Amino acid sequence: MDCCSYDLETEFDEQVAARDLRAYRSRGLPTVTRRLVDALVAEGIEGRTLLDIGGGVGAIHHALLDAGLASVTDVDGSSAYLSAARQEAQRQGHADRIRYRHGDFVQLADEVESADIVTLIAVLCCYPQMEPLVRLSAARARHLYGLVYPRSTWWMRATAAAFGVLRPLLGSGPGIIHAESDVDATVRETPLVQVANLTSSYWRVAVYQRDAD
Repeated sequence: MDCCSYDLETEFDEQVAARDLRAYRSRGLPTVTRRLVDALVAEGIEGRTLLDIGGGVGAIHHALLDAGLASVTDVDGSSAYLSAARQEAQRQGHADRIRYRHGDFVQLADEVESADIVTLIAVLCCYPQMEPLVRLSAARARHLYGLVYPRSTWWMRATAAAFGVLRPLLGSGPGIIHAESDVDATVRETPLVQVANLTSSYWRVAVYQRDAD
């Protein structure tokens, strides 16, 4: 059984992927993604490898590859996103440095190699079983682990609940809100130490580092 509450192929279809690709090509990195990129670069990414779970159209790949990253593995449950990501990788000349895997990361985890850096950007908000996703992905991070996920404020919980009721009419919404304290506790069990913690009205950007000792 797929752990995700949504059918990722339906939720993130060709229309959604094409829209996101147009937005990326027009406006570049979203602000929250840029904040994660800056935090990772500050900790050192030169020559390192990235495992990006739910990579979408691949926006973070290219920013980090341009900043000195060596290679990327992109695991995504949406074949439309993987197709869009491949198109963009070809356009930017990064195709030979990116590998793609299609499927639910929790189900594929035993087959996915560790990387120096692991990232999940807006992935937790469509995944009801936070603990296995965070635990298994954090365990694959040899150096840095970066997350962007919705804050668990009262207004975010209320918004998510409202969209849950209206979802049959609206077709999309902010998804699932996991308690930030639970996410942080799960990451720290791996163990990893938090080195960056940034927030906006809606998002938390967190970066953790594995102790070399």
